[in-house]
Amino acid sequence: MSTEDKSADASAEMKRKFKEALDKKNAKHRDGEAHLDGDSTVHGTHGAAQTKREFRRKSG
Repeated sequence: MSTEDKSADASAEMKRKFKEALDKKNAKHRDGEAHLDGDSTVHGTHGAAQTKREFRRKSG
């Protein structure tokens, strides 16, 4: 084998390992739930946001 063959084999092996690791990572990421059918815990606005703000001039 020449040095080019060895480096090509090493490069192919490295690419294969990275691809396997990426596939493993993506498979783990896709296992979770999408929560598209779930109900949100937020059902209304906060109480302070519903009141009208009152501005007063500063005296003195």
